[in-house]
Amino acid sequence: MEKISLKEIYLDNAATTYTDKRVVDEMLKYMSGDGVYGNPGSFNTIGLKAKKALDDARQRAANILGCNSSEIIFTGSGTESINLALQGIARANMNSKKKHIITSKVEHKAVLETCEYLESTGFKVTYLDVDEFGLVKPEKLGAALTDETLLVSIMYANNEVGSVNNIPELVKVCKESGKKVLFHTDACQAAGYLDINIKNLGVDLMTINASKLYGPKGVGLLYIRQGVVLKPIIIGGGQERGLRSGTENVAGIVGFVKALEIAEQEKNSEVKRLTELRDYLIKNLMEKIPKVLLNGHPMQRLPNNANLSFIDVEGEAIMLMMNEVAGICASSGSACTSKTLDPSHVILALGRPYEVAHGSIRFTLGRSTTKANIDKVIEVLPGIIEKLREISPVNLKMEEVLPIGK
Repeated sequence: MEKISLKEIYLDNAATTYTDKRVVDEMLKYMSGDGVYGNPGSFNTIGLKAKKALDDARQRAANILGCNSSEIIFTGSGTESINLALQGIARANMNSKKKHIITSKVEHKAVLETCEYLESTGFKVTYLDVDEFGLVKPEKLGAALTDETLLVSIMYANNEVGSVNNIPELVKVCKESGKKVLFHTDACQAAGYLDINIKNLGVDLMTINASKLYGPKGVGLLYIRQGVVLKPIIIGGGQERGLRSGTENVAGIVGFVKALEIAEQEKNSEVKRLTELRDYLIKNLMEKIPKVLLNGHPMQRLPNNANLSFIDVEGEAIMLMMNEVAGICASSGSACTSKTLDPSHVILALGRPYEVAHGSIRFTLGRSTTKANIDKVIEVLPGIIEKLREISPVNLKMEEVLPIGK
């Protein structure tokens, strides 16, 4: 595993990761003037070399996912892959009677906003409640299925609280219903930590992006099971089997696949290391700081995710003070929504009141995280919380902030 040194303590790896040097070295071969920088659609020497690199990368990705290379489409991001999956399926079925989509209330905004858009085009969307840990119950999914259901989109692992859904079980519910429902999963947070083999998951579509697993930003992947029909959302030269027009980002794609290979090779040891650090962080913070709640499932969660709510304190204030006092970089929610002061939709969906949702901090560990980093958080955070509570106008009792019954 690559070792790097940071002045800051970076605990925001669910937002993005640095690009591994081994990935950068691989990408440079397809970027510089003395490398393979051609357009893979050009029938000249350099273009054909670029096409071979693209084909090779697609096959290597397929080997990891356990699928055919023709089932992989490269995109510009996880968000784009999600849009292609949801909008692509919807556009291909505009004249069908099956115009019902099911998702959950804790999905990434890329799913939720796309579903909201599809509602405006005539689709009906059911937003499933989750349990107090943020997980979708199979029986709730089964009860929501109808003869008109076209697509289910349930995330593999939650980007905010880290809870991991049992995707094979949810897929089984759809298949056993006999209603011919397609299943998409957002696996952006899962790749590198969980099993992403298509044969084991059973999904019809799956989204992954590079920037969550030490690859370059601006590259995504969508697995589409053979026989599943989509219509493109980007029109042009017909690249990527006509589903994603635009000159392929060969350097980015090669880097993405290299990052995916490294993540798979190092997965077992890294999952063990991060799980130990995560549990050490959670245990010590909950012991040393009163009135703290763990968000998400205590066990069925990503190995690098620790999402905690500190009662009576604003998450943004904690985040800024940690950064100022000790250079600790964490998040007060999803990086895609933390620019607003709205409470996390995920924490609210767990049944927590607004005060708890506002006080949540997401620590997401990564390859650069050391025990010394975690010890520093444990050292400085109790004092920060104490100072902020001294000036807080709120003083809630723990029984007032436990999950609201559903």
